[in-house]
Amino acid sequence: MLYIVPTPIGNLGDITHRALEVLSEVDVILAEDTRVTKRLLTRYEIKTSLKAYHAHNEHQATEDIIQRLQSGENIALVSDAGMPGISDPGFLLVRACREADQEVVVLPGPTAFVNAIVGSGFPCDRFFFEGFLPHKKGRQTRWKFLATFPHTLILYESPYRLLKCLDEINTFIGSERKMCVVRELTKIHEQYHFGTAPELLEWFGKHPEKVKGEMVIVISGE
Repeated sequence: MLYIVPTPIGNLGDITHRALEVLSEVDVILAEDTRVTKRLLTRYEIKTSLKAYHAHNEHQATEDIIQRLQSGENIALVSDAGMPGISDPGFLLVRACREADQEVVVLPGPTAFVNAIVGSGFPCDRFFFEGFLPHKKGRQTRWKFLATFPHTLILYESPYRLLKCLDEINTFIGSERKMCVVRELTKIHEQYHFGTAPELLEWFGKHPEKVKGEMVIVISGE
């Protein structure tokens, strides 16, 4: 069967006992970046072989993986951090397994946007998770779509595009809605930065040393 195994989003101690058992017992681990996953396996003395499975080869590799599952192998899928399939490879393989009547087991575990919205203190009874916006084509269209939602919004963003993203929030979502930019989740330097889009633009502009790591942006509802 295929196991979907979430891995820590920062602190390696956050992995579950069950996840470690699965990673130790499967025939192979599919990893978004084998170098990143190797560090986790080394920490817990797991010797299972690794095979790359990422956005650039998932279309080509999926059929072979299905065949291996059908031959009786047990396979685990991990991403660099968090739950595979959430802004990371995984969807195509799970869909292919379902279409081929192959069993899929999803283990519970870390997901960055859950920590961010709960820690922000913004309403989380209803929210819209956007993940990463398109880099270029269709980006403005997505912003206009997101502007129609009255609920809490959650986005992922690279540090290289954070200031651009905050400027676009100011333009399309507005300058009054409260926001939270979360960085270094579960790590020693975890921080929640609160303010409106103009306030956060000013603060991060003055503190470029804080623009590090992937960011989670939480925008409060209207």
